[in-house]
Amino acid sequence: MKSLLIFLFIMSGLFLACSEEEELPINPTPIELDLKSQQLVEADNEFGLDVFQRLNAEENGNFMVSPLSISQALAMTYNGARGETKTAMEDALKVAGLTSDEINQSYQSLVKALLKADNRVTLDIAQSIWYQQNFYVEPDFISTNQIYYDAEVRELDFGRSDALDIINGWIETQTHDKIQDMIKRIDPNHVMFLINAIYFKGSWQSKFDAEKTSQKPFYVNADKTVNVDMMKKSDSVMYQHNDWFAAIEMPYGRGNFSMVVLLPNSDKTIDDVAAELTVENWDVWMKSFYSVNDLNVQFPKFKAEYEVKLNDVLSAMGMEIAFNPGADFSGIDGSGDIWIDYVQHNTFIEVNEEGTEAAAATVVAMREYAAMPTSFNANRPFIYAITEKETGAILFIGKMIQPS
Repeated sequence: MKSLLIFLFIMSGLFLACSEEEELPINPTPIELDLKSQQLVEADNEFGLDVFQRLNAEENGNFMVSPLSISQALAMTYNGARGETKTAMEDALKVAGLTSDEINQSYQSLVKALLKADNRVTLDIAQSIWYQQNFYVEPDFISTNQIYYDAEVRELDFGRSDALDIINGWIETQTHDKIQDMIKRIDPNHVMFLINAIYFKGSWQSKFDAEKTSQKPFYVNADKTVNVDMMKKSDSVMYQHNDWFAAIEMPYGRGNFSMVVLLPNSDKTIDDVAAELTVENWDVWMKSFYSVNDLNVQFPKFKAEYEVKLNDVLSAMGMEIAFNPGADFSGIDGSGDIWIDYVQHNTFIEVNEEGTEAAAATVVAMREYAAMPTSFNANRPFIYAITEKETGAILFIGKMIQPS
């Protein structure tokens, strides 16, 4: 089970804090999950690896995602899906075979276990649902997300001048101001925002000595080298080496949470390793670590932010129907006239000699059909143009103040 949980925290950036005053135990806190919760962790791992691989094919620079944040926000949304939309979301989230109740109960059990895993860590996981004032929401949809996801549910006039600040302010508070101004605008047709926010801060079990940090070359590729602040320490670590990479585990707190670093071999690239990131391979790799004493570890300090709209990725994973007017989210409002406008995902991470601070937030924005116009009455001044459709050329353009 430990091997399954490790991935959830690396990709999500679950890097948690410990107290320096207390003596750290050697072993992490045991976590017992029921069979369905174990299946959910396996599904989340598979989902996270799939998302990572697809984004890796598109991104040339730094990026980090939180599978837990994305899946939690989508799981809340899933509770309102029906018919083909529900099936499509199950396939994309890799939870086909689990019932809605099993999914909800398993997420509830998993989050409770994570929150209790290490009292030396700072760990915040929060959900909220914001809906347009006077927009009808099915009571069962609200109660399900309150019971299983502890979601804060608020009705808000989206037309208020400060509505955007209120919702973004909630995200900023939950992520300790690491993710700001996430939602850029509220469209007139937006009726609901479902949000997950995660914040983690963790101190290394064995910290780096800041006095040993120095500028060293970092080889971006064969043609580019940059100097970075490289941290150094000699430590006993869990290590492995295979045909693809060398890897170490650097634990936080009492050891429940670790950063696992996969360093491609000199004849391999990140893309080569990423291509091997199946859940089956991951489980094997996580069982292959062994202890090495006095390993000289050099690791760069870094800080990065990332944001991505996940519509294309999730559509390619089978959820395309959810992003179109034909979607069935009648479990949310009873009408089935709403669909997902976008899924926005933002992350933050900072790594230094003390440890790691990381945050993530996911927003699922729901929209409804725009009312179809029933008339067009040009009874006031207007602008007009004569254009050629194929070329787009404007032949004439004018304004009419008073027809004669």
